[in-house]
Amino acid sequence: MSASLSEETELIEKHEEILGRRAELLEQMESCREQLKIQRRQQLKEREAARLRNTTLLQDLQKTEDRLRGRQLPHPNLLALETRYWESVEESIPAWECFLLGKGPHPAHGPGQPPRRAKQKASTAKDQGLPPRPKPRTAR
Repeated sequence: MSASLSEETELIEKHEEILGRRAELLEQMESCREQLKIQRRQQLKEREAARLRNTTLLQDLQKTEDRLRGRQLPHPNLLALETRYWESVEESIPAWECFLLGKGPHPAHGPGQPPRRAKQKASTAKDQGLPPRPKPRTAR
């Protein structure tokens, strides 16, 4: 009878140990469930904020498109001039790149050209040999 009593005691201890582990796992599962609920609420808030932001952006884009449709295009000559300007800018990029990186001379100073002088002030009448302007007369 003592053998069966010791077996029964062992089984009771194992049962209590299993119940203890079960209780721990249930607590862990409950805390995970609460964390998931919190995450879902946060994701819902973020999703709603993103939806509102996207709606606002789409409305802004629609307004911009409407404004652009209402504008008239610039004159074709102006468009051609602008296109040529940007083409010339793109063509001159390689020449300026070395200068801007500090690896070469100024692009306007070619190999045979001396550096240009700075422009001087506009000359006055005295410099050109013209007579002086008459002084304004006062009323009598």
